[in-house]
Amino acid sequence: MAAELVRGQNHPLSRNRIEIRISADAPVVAGATLADESGRVRGADGVAHPGAPTLPGIEVSRQAAAEHRLAVDLDAMPETVHRVSVLIALPATPGGPTRFGALAAPRAAVTGLDGTEVAGYTLTGLDAESAVVALELYRRHTAWKIRAVGQGYAAGLPALLDDQGLPQAAELARGIEEAVARGLARSVPAHTTDADRSRRTAASASGPDLPGTAIAAGSPYDVQTPGNSAVRPAPPEGPAAAPPSGGPIDYTHPKRRQPPGPPAQGAPAPADGPVPPVAGDAVGWSMDERLYNQVWGMFEDLARSTAACRSAVDFADSRLEKELDQVLSDPRSRLGSAGDAAREAAQARHAQLVDQAQAALDRDLAQLTAESEVVEPALPPAYARWDNPAWHGYRVPTEPPMAVRLGDLHLPESDPLRIPMLVRLPLERGLWIDSGAPDESRSEEAGELRHLALQTAVALAARLLAVHPAGEFGVRVIDPAGAGASALAPLTGTGALDAPPATGATGVAGTLGPLTERVDLVQMAVRGGAADALPPGLDTSRQLLIVHDFPHGFDDRAVTQLRYLADEGPDVGVHLLLVADREDAAAYGPLLDPLWRSLMRLTPVPDDHLADPWVGHAWTYEPCLVPPGSHVLQRVLTQVVAARTKLA
Repeated sequence: MAAELVRGQNHPLSRNRIEIRISADAPVVAGATLADESGRVRGADGVAHPGAPTLPGIEVSRQAAAEHRLAVDLDAMPETVHRVSVLIALPATPGGPTRFGALAAPRAAVTGLDGTEVAGYTLTGLDAESAVVALELYRRHTAWKIRAVGQGYAAGLPALLDDQGLPQAAELARGIEEAVARGLARSVPAHTTDADRSRRTAASASGPDLPGTAIAAGSPYDVQTPGNSAVRPAPPEGPAAAPPSGGPIDYTHPKRRQPPGPPAQGAPAPADGPVPPVAGDAVGWSMDERLYNQVWGMFEDLARSTAACRSAVDFADSRLEKELDQVLSDPRSRLGSAGDAAREAAQARHAQLVDQAQAALDRDLAQLTAESEVVEPALPPAYARWDNPAWHGYRVPTEPPMAVRLGDLHLPESDPLRIPMLVRLPLERGLWIDSGAPDESRSEEAGELRHLALQTAVALAARLLAVHPAGEFGVRVIDPAGAGASALAPLTGTGALDAPPATGATGVAGTLGPLTERVDLVQMAVRGGAADALPPGLDTSRQLLIVHDFPHGFDDRAVTQLRYLADEGPDVGVHLLLVADREDAAAYGPLLDPLWRSLMRLTPVPDDHLADPWVGHAWTYEPCLVPPGSHVLQRVLTQVVAARTKLA
């Protein structure tokens, strides 16, 4: 759980590559100063600001915005840097606010690169201040910590920089203001109904980096657009509020263009023609990370664009109903030509609003589809479908990826657009492939569904084996009745399993016992700070346990052990993949409810059971299965086993 800090409070940092996210009610300038052990900033080259956005270990935005993401790599900080102060200031723009007291309290949050918040701080109590030191990252021996500062300066940036010990602070502050003014002058007007691209950034100007390399040229924070992080569509009636400059707000990425085709009504035609989307066009330190962020950015865009369309249609429906009620309630217009004309006018307004909403969604879908067409072929094996050419050139990796693909997601309005469903590694939750069939299904259909569920589990296990270095990931299978032999053939036939599938009650106990003991031993060693005291020969590689047809073959003790592995296993490298029909375990009653809730439910056939955290859409999940007749699974697993044999 993220820590919510108060002024003066500190908090340990568990990771050294982070983002600092600033949000405010108006565009602000974000920057940072790098100080030595005594807290002094030695010169202007120790200040990251819009005019000099990149310093060793930190990168800031080039212009003022209501939201910022500052990229920080503490491992890359010079050894002389002991304190990083994150500052925000109000730019000197005509008509803009001059003090933070006139705005809602800004907020600074420290997050991981996946967006998981570590700590946050809301800067309350500000009044006349126009510049503030929000947070401070500081060394404590060999570790880094965060401190909530909230120190404001009514005299603005010059006073803040002067307090940091900078010579010629006033001149530096003027330089920052000039850089901000140049950034604002570069803003390009566009329609407010474009999909939100404010969270995206330009790829390196010199082309995509190879996986594992840091971005060297082309700032990932090249331009940040002003405004909110999510597009709030203007009400159907009346124009959207214009920004102080009088033009429409630009919510699109400055280096992104619409897909080929005529420009939207009122949008300026690009001077040099349409520019196609680029794979890896997102924030990240490697190509894998940029692709991961780009995929989930596409997911967010589709969620918000669809929500905007649905909201507009709902509004049109409710307004039509209200207008028709008014017509019927007025005796003068209930009958005759006047009533018919009023009804036709209401229906025409309704149709116009619906058409406008659909046109905006179609435009966003066209852009996302064009982006998907270039992103999908560029995905590495961990993110790619089984029919992707990336698997033809597969080689056993030397490092695990940051995420893995579990399947595809789509919405009814976006068919046939598919967004890859990526989850971070290591898995924080176990997985459950639901093999349950509808009550009206025939017995042969239910049997086919159970077989397909195990095939889905095998494809996921093979992917996890393939994307980890040789010997760093293993798979065990419990198949009490031996009913899954045909579906398990790719794993058993290639020798990819650590041991043959366990059958019967004896096999269940013989598999769960050692895994439970391993979790106990590793937990005790980690908590006691004695990781080197583990018994010799203990396998510490990550393990995936596939349990087929649960709870067949499980007694009360085995059920308790399985629940223990589901709860405690992921933290020490033991992961659970359950292939089961919940109705089969109905005899246990509510005893197993915590188990089902702790697992991520997936389905072997398309099903709309997943909801996003933003607007709660019911997303349809489709598993990633091997195309019929393809031998890609056998080829990949054969290479995995061969690489593992060389290490033995």
